[in-house]
Amino acid sequence: MNITDQDRQAIAAAITKAEQATSGEIFCVVTRTSDDYRFIPLLWAALAALVLPAPLIVFSQVAAEIVFLAQLVTFAALALALSWWPLRIRAVPARIRRQRAHAHAVQQFLAHGLHTTRSRTGVLLFLSLAERYGEVVADEGIYSKVDPGTWDEAVAVLTAGARKGSVGEAFTSAIEICGKVLAAHFPPEKGDRNELENRLVEL
Repeated sequence: MNITDQDRQAIAAAITKAEQATSGEIFCVVTRTSDDYRFIPLLWAALAALVLPAPLIVFSQVAAEIVFLAQLVTFAALALALSWWPLRIRAVPARIRRQRAHAHAVQQFLAHGLHTTRSRTGVLLFLSLAERYGEVVADEGIYSKVDPGTWDEAVAVLTAGARKGSVGEAFTSAIEICGKVLAAHFPPEKGDRNELENRLVEL
């Protein structure tokens, strides 16, 4: 992850500024990947090895021993090639990437206690770089007043940052967007205090 100390400071400052105008709590998490996808090389290698005999049997007179050997070579070659991370992540179906990243976002929401704030107004800004997946996870106090589609702009900013490699800038912009939404629906309350750390968690 190409995140500098200046980025971290800017993100912390953006959270602090946004929270001055709302009772909501903003928390940020970025991760390199939401899964290691170790099963992917074996899955595609096994599928290719299983499919290979059909054309060999139909269109040629290759002996069974040769077909079996070709299956073994295909399996080994594909499994080895897809063990290389840049190829492996590209071999993961988009639906699975989204599912794993979403599950990781929810896990981080719970792990950092965003569901335990006094008014249930915790908001997680989550970015998984390998999947180029961004998500805003809001607690039930927010979902009762704010339509989930409201966060689309912040999500678009986060995912664009993952594609461009400008993670720090993406988070500060997304924080500003979320801060405005929270300020409009959840103004500061009497006795309000900072319940979550104003920083970026890097996994």
